[in-house]
Amino acid sequence: MKTRPFNPISLLDKPEDIEAYLQEALHDEDPRVFIAALSNVIRSRGVAAVAREAGLSRESLYRVLNGKSMPRWDTVAKLLDALDIQLDMKMVI
Repeated sequence: MKTRPFNPISLLDKPEDIEAYLQEALHDEDPRVFIAALSNVIRSRGVAAVAREAGLSRESLYRVLNGKSMPRWDTVAKLLDALDIQLDMKMVI
């Protein structure tokens, strides 16, 4: 049997799927997991379109997505805004 690598991007077409995917990634102890998940969401929506909406060049967005460095918070916030994603906080008691 021939197998192919798993591609999560193909599963990120509904808002509720994207929300659940990012929520799980956000709860991981390693912040790179969230950045990788955000990268997959951006790729599912189209890098050029998200870059334009976030006010970034496509090249700088690809640098953010390459996984070699951690983006600054203001860049992450711009990307979330461009994707119409809002982070909510709650106290866990």
